[in-house]
Amino acid sequence: MSTFDVVIIEDDVKIAKIQSRFIEKIDNFRVLGTAQNLEEASDMIEVLEPHLVLLDVTLPDGSGLDLIWKFRAQNQSIDIILITASKEVETLKAAIRGGVIDYILKPVNFQRFQQTMLRYQEYRHNLEKLTHLDQEDVDQWIHMSYLDRTTKDDLPKGIDQVTLQKVLSVVEEAEGKGLSAEAVGQKMKTSRTTARRYLEFLVTNGVMKTDLLYQGVGRPERLYFRV
Repeated sequence: MSTFDVVIIEDDVKIAKIQSRFIEKIDNFRVLGTAQNLEEASDMIEVLEPHLVLLDVTLPDGSGLDLIWKFRAQNQSIDIILITASKEVETLKAAIRGGVIDYILKPVNFQRFQQTMLRYQEYRHNLEKLTHLDQEDVDQWIHMSYLDRTTKDDLPKGIDQVTLQKVLSVVEEAEGKGLSAEAVGQKMKTSRTTARRYLEFLVTNGVMKTDLLYQGVGRPERLYFRV
């Protein structure tokens, strides 16, 4: 499996160290370096050519958004995740126009950070496997998943957003290996029945897919995979 090189652009040294330690806990990522301002960041990225940049918005010599547009103008093949305290809607809109992979608000907790990095890893691996495009492929990469656009008010009775996200995270952490409802329930410390209800909900809405594992005598085991 590929290793993804990361550069952290963050003027707060303590926050940069926390992000670096978070990355150390996740397989297949490594930090090449950290920069505290736009000038350092530009030089570092030009020399090190990372796959991914973790970028703050407010920096001593300008806005991280300016760096995004510089990358795009130079047609640099770099993915960007914004990690910022900025809660301004215009900042989010600008980030989306700049093609960021994700937008994480400070303070960052490890679970949210890990979720983003694993999704990024899956996205890159799946994209690199593509040899041609059909409409289903385009829809997967261009459009948001059902889970991403669903709010708690849209969910049916018996399904809550927090548990739904936990189920998704457990399956994503399996990195392509199918998990049974029992295995998901054990990891979440909940019942097999509860895990299965959430898994089947995700299957129905196109977020998960299933396969059957035949193990000799008896009923085959139903495994769940992230689409």
